[in-house]
Formats: sequence, structure tokens, C-alpha cells
Amino acid sequence: MEGRPSEGTVDAPRRDESVVGSQRTLHVGRDRPIRISAGHRIQHHDGKCSRPHGHNYEVAVSVSGRLTEEGWIADKGDITEVIDEWDHMFLLEAGDPLIEAFEAAGDDDALVVLEHPPTAEVMSVVLERKLAAALPETVTDVSVQVSETSELCGGGEI
Repeated sequence: MEGRPSEGTVDAPRRDESVVGSQRTLHVGRDRPIRISAGHRIQHHDGKCSRPHGHNYEVAVSVSGRLTEEGWIADKGDITEVIDEWDHMFLLEAGDPLIEAFEAAGDDDALVVLEHPPTAEVMSVVLERKLAAALPETVTDVSVQVSETSELCGGGEI
């Protein structure tokens, strides 16, 4: 029949029906995580984690918000740019004596100093806040999951 879409097709929005402003969620790294390598230590931990060591972290991000005129919630490149700031860096808690050692060695440009211990859980909160500040105002919610190992993962719902 003429004028009717064939079975299995989806009608495109009419010109007077805009998709701009529709609430949607963008997932980045859900099935193929964003990978960064970073060192850290948990200064006041009683076990092995009190020693400087590193991980190949896997990061997944969900961003909810209203679709922009460009047809997206946020640019994936803006998301990965924020996360990549921590790639090949060393994360330490403020007040850790290792900060002075990095500074004395001239390697303080390789440091990320956090106000709390650099656990996967804290990292996810800090990345959520950094992303919320860097992304457009149309973004209403940011959730980050940081996997330190295949057994340990911290973050919001993804």
C-alpha cells in the first residue's frame, strides 16, 4: 500500500516532532571499557595495597541528559579526554609523603592528588564530578564505574 511503511521499518519523526530535548542515556565503555594504566597506594591500609603499585583500570561511563541539536547527549571524545588525564599517572591522597618524593624527583607532573584515598570507589566519584563539570548543561546524570581488577569494581550503576 502506498504511503504506509513496510513491516519492520520505523517511522522517522515528522518535521514538527523534534527529538531534540528527548531524555536519553549514553554508555561509553560498557561492553568495551576505556583502559588506563595508573599507579596508586592506599597509605593507611594494613595490607599490600599500602605499597606503591599499579593497575590497568577499566572505566565505564553512563551519561544521561537531553539530546542536543547535534543529536547527542555528550561528545564521546570529551568523556575519554577527562578519563585519559589519569592515564600513566600516579594517584595519591593529599598529605602522602610520596608526593614530596615525586616533587623532589621532578616528577610531580605525573601526580594526581586526591582528597581521599585513591580507591576505585573514590576514583569513580571524582571522575563523575570531573565529567559533570566538563560536559554540557544538558547532561543531567553521570555514573562512572572503575574496575581495578576483574574482582574489584567501584562506582555507580552502569
